[in-house]
Amino acid sequence: MARPDAEARADSPTQGADPGSGPAPGGTLGHGLKQRHLSMIALGGVIGAGLFVGSGAGIAAAGPSIVVAYSVSGLLVMLVMRMLGEMSAAYPSSGSFSAHAERAIGPWAGFTAGWAFWVLLCTAVGLEAIGAAAIASEWLPGTPQWAWVALFMAVFCASNLAAVRNFGEFEFWFAALKVAAIAVFLVLGALAIAGLLPGTDAPGTAHLTGDGGFLPNGSEGLVVGLLASVFAYGGLETVTIAAAESEDPVRGVASAVRTAMWRIALFYIGSMAVIVTLVPWNDEDLVDKGPYVATLDALGIPGAGEIMNVVVLVALLSAMNANVYGASRIAYSLVERGQGPKALGRVSGGVPRVAVVASSLFGFLCVLLSYWRPDDVFSWLLKMIGAVILVVWITIAVSQLILRRRVEREEPGRLTVRMWAYPALTWVALAAMAGVFLLMARQPETRVQLYATGAMVLALAATGYARQRRRAGRG
Repeated sequence: MARPDAEARADSPTQGADPGSGPAPGGTLGHGLKQRHLSMIALGGVIGAGLFVGSGAGIAAAGPSIVVAYSVSGLLVMLVMRMLGEMSAAYPSSGSFSAHAERAIGPWAGFTAGWAFWVLLCTAVGLEAIGAAAIASEWLPGTPQWAWVALFMAVFCASNLAAVRNFGEFEFWFAALKVAAIAVFLVLGALAIAGLLPGTDAPGTAHLTGDGGFLPNGSEGLVVGLLASVFAYGGLETVTIAAAESEDPVRGVASAVRTAMWRIALFYIGSMAVIVTLVPWNDEDLVDKGPYVATLDALGIPGAGEIMNVVVLVALLSAMNANVYGASRIAYSLVERGQGPKALGRVSGGVPRVAVVASSLFGFLCVLLSYWRPDDVFSWLLKMIGAVILVVWITIAVSQLILRRRVEREEPGRLTVRMWAYPALTWVALAAMAGVFLLMARQPETRVQLYATGAMVLALAATGYARQRRRAGRG
């Protein structure tokens, strides 16, 4: 049985923390998440606004071959989640991959991955608030978007300040609605493809091989679609963060990881297959309205498009809730390991409330920047987080390579979840990530993101390494 969060890190190399940093008084995190919460967090974490809205741009670039793009990137994500699941089941921690990187590579690696991911999550909170406010303003014309942003930020800051089971309940019902919506969409789509839906004819392969063919924009279009699909899978990491606050962290992580394959195949790849079979890939509504709304409208189902807009709003609010939670727990874990301001690690009622407020405020600052400086400061912030998820995945793979050997040698009983075909598939995943980096460097739009993210990560790594050297010198 793996040790609880704090005990599991007792042998982590964090002695000699800087003054003003390190474990803070005020208690430890609670364990209020139930197995049903974790199951739905894992299930709903794979269904985000990137799937409901962002996939339209990928379809416009890749055409029907978007199914291949999502299949390839889905295989990579499954490998990453299996590696992360192996480490998180052995060492449950609210710091997830950041804590694993510190254990495997060193404090500077945990510092770099953790704070880069914190910036990513907080910025995502701001983006999701803007998207949700835009939908709400359309339904109630004349209401200012800033008022909706303020309302959403206040609601989810408050929900995360309460006991962790409140976060779990929010995400349980949010995820249940998203899962139900996708399930209904897939059933309707399958009936339409088979010609069994009243008022529709079976399309056959007309949209898959016509309209320019399966690869209408050639290999370049497939590359753009592949890059879009890679970043659409973000959010799966939250379940390994949440598992540390569950009643049975080891079982929770193991269950979530073992069901990742069918979730990805069903929700992402299945949805893309239905959409490009039923709707021409070059239909402008796929981008303007979103692929799900456009598909339901094409089927002529009354009110279905508007209902899907409600689901998109729920997906955005769910992502806000999950990202505030994830950011606060990553910050807490970093501080507990001596990697940040001590105040952020204060816990009361089992919740790191200062970290919750700080994460929410950073998200709100991102919203303000989008209004005040959309063409420079905010756009550069978006570029800096553009490739962070890839940095995180590489950190996970390298950490797993190191920790697996160490655990097999010292504590083989900890390995309740095992990476498939270790170490061959870990190296395959690393090679695939390097390939994605190369593809990003070839595309003008993603090249700038790659460089901006690289600059931020290098700055964090230099800071983390300097802190590590100072602490070692005092030790």
